[in-house]
Amino acid sequence: MTPEQLVADHTVYSCVMGSRAFGLATEDSDTDVRGVYLAPTPLFWRFERPPTHVEGRWGLPCSNEVESSGRVEQFSWELERFCELALRANPNVLECLHSPLVQHIDDTGRELLALREAFLSRQAHQTFARYALGQRRKLDADVRQYGAPRWKHAMHLLRLLTSCRDLLRTGALTIDVGAERERLLAVRRGEVSWTEVESWMARLAAESDQAAARSPLPSEPDRARVADFLFRVRRESALEADTSGAVRSTLNT
Repeated sequence: MTPEQLVADHTVYSCVMGSRAFGLATEDSDTDVRGVYLAPTPLFWRFERPPTHVEGRWGLPCSNEVESSGRVEQFSWELERFCELALRANPNVLECLHSPLVQHIDDTGRELLALREAFLSRQAHQTFARYALGQRRKLDADVRQYGAPRWKHAMHLLRLLTSCRDLLRTGALTIDVGAERERLLAVRRGEVSWTEVESWMARLAAESDQAAARSPLPSEPDRARVADFLFRVRRESALEADTSGAVRSTLNT
C-alpha cells in the first residue's frame, strides 16, 4: 500500500486550513488541506512501519468542495503522530482540530474532534510563543536585509499571537479572525508601518503572558483520555482486519 493509498483510503478527518480557515482569504489564496489518516493496525506488525505523515497532491475524500482559484496543498498525519503533536500543543495541529471548514469526517474523526478539549492546556503558552519567536526572527531578518518584512507573514504572526492570547483568556481556541479581518489585511497590504506592527506584536505577547497566569486551561493535557482513544481505535482496526481476513493477506504480501 503506497502512502497515497493510505491517505486516500483511510482518512478519518480532513479540513481546509490557512487563510481560508482564518477568514483572511483573498481571490488568489491557495487552499491548504490538512488530514488525519488511520493506518490499519496490521501494517504496524511489519518491519517497515506506515509513514507518520504524507505530503503531496492527491485526492482526499471530501464531503464538500472548497472552491479555489489558487493551488491546493495537502498534508496528512497518521492518527497517532497527530495526537502526539496535539498533546505537545503544536499550534498547527491544534488549529486543525478547530477549522470551520471540514472536508471529510467519519466516526473516528468525530471521536477525534470530541477530544479537542483534552489536548488543550497552558502548555500552549510556551509552544505558541516559541513558534512565534521563530517567525519573528525571520521577519526581523527580512527587515535587516530588505528594509521591510514579508507583510503576509507579519499578518499571520499577528493572527497567531491573537489566537494564543484569546485561548489563554477563555480556554477556547478560535481560529477565525472575525472583526480583525480588515485590520490584518491592511498589514498584509503593507499599509501599516513596521513600527506599529512591532508594537502590536509586543502588546499581544504581553497580554498572553498576563493571561497565562490566570488561564482557565489545565496545566497539562488529558493524556489518559487520548491514550484510551488511540488504544481503542487500534484494537478495533485489528479486529476488523482479522474478521475480514485482511490480517493474513496483509502479512503475506
